[in-house]
Amino acid sequence: MSAASVPTSPRPSSRGLADISAHPSEPTPSVPAGETTGPAPPPAAPGPARLPVLPGPTAVGKGTVSADIRARYPEVWLSVSATTRDPRPGEVDGVHYLFVGPDEFARMVADRELLEWAVVHGRNSYGTPRRAVEEKLAAGVPALLEIDLQGARQVRASMPEARFVFLAPPSWDELVRRLVGRGTEDAEERERRLTTARVELAAESEFDHVIVNDEVHRATDELVRVMGLEPRPVPAEGTSPASSPVPSGHGEGHSE
Repeated sequence: MSAASVPTSPRPSSRGLADISAHPSEPTPSVPAGETTGPAPPPAAPGPARLPVLPGPTAVGKGTVSADIRARYPEVWLSVSATTRDPRPGEVDGVHYLFVGPDEFARMVADRELLEWAVVHGRNSYGTPRRAVEEKLAAGVPALLEIDLQGARQVRASMPEARFVFLAPPSWDELVRRLVGRGTEDAEERERRLTTARVELAAESEFDHVIVNDEVHRATDELVRVMGLEPRPVPAEGTSPASSPVPSGHGEGHSE
C-alpha cells in the first residue's frame, strides 16, 4: 500500500555542469514565459489509508462488502468485534464476532483492552480488541475496522491518522427495504435500528470519504482504492461470497 510515486527530473551531473561553464558563449535555449520544457509532474496522490474505519447504518450492506473483500482481497485483515449479544444461527465465535458475557466485556473495558467500544441500539455492547489491531499495523498488514458511529469517533480521537469511510445506502427507502427484507428483526427492533440509522446518516459529513453501496462490487472497488489497493476482477457469478447469503451480523461491525 505504498503511495504513488511522483516522477522527478534527474539532477544534472557534475560533468554536465562543467560543460556548460566551459562554453559560456554558447546560448542556452530560451523558454517563452508561461511555457515549460516538458509536461508538469502530476500532483502527489494521497498516501494509502493504513487503517480505514468503516461505519455505516444497519442493513447498509457492510457484511456483503466484507464478504467481497474476503473473496478478492484475502491479504486485508478485517477486525473481529467483541460483543455481549448472543450468536445468531451460522455465526462462529472468533470468526464473525468474539462472543463474551457482560462481566468479561466490562473487564476488557476496565483493562483498556479495547480500542473503542459502544452500546449499540441501546442494548448490546460491542468493542474492537486493541492488541489485534496494533499487531497487524506493526506488521504492515492492511486492516479494516467495521464499527459504529460512536466507535469511529473514539478511534478518530485516539488515531487521527486513520481514514474514515462512511458506507451509505442509495436512499432511505432502499435502506428500509433491505432491513425489512432480511427478516431478522421484528417491527419494534426495526424501528429502534432506523432511529439509530437516522443519527448515523446525519453525521455523514464527519467522514473523509463516503461510499454509496448501490452495487456491492463497485462499492468494494471504491473502498480498496481508498486503502491503496488496485481493484481486481470479480469472480465468476455464483463463486463469490458476495453473491451468497451472509449470516445475519456477519462482518457487520457494531451494527448488529
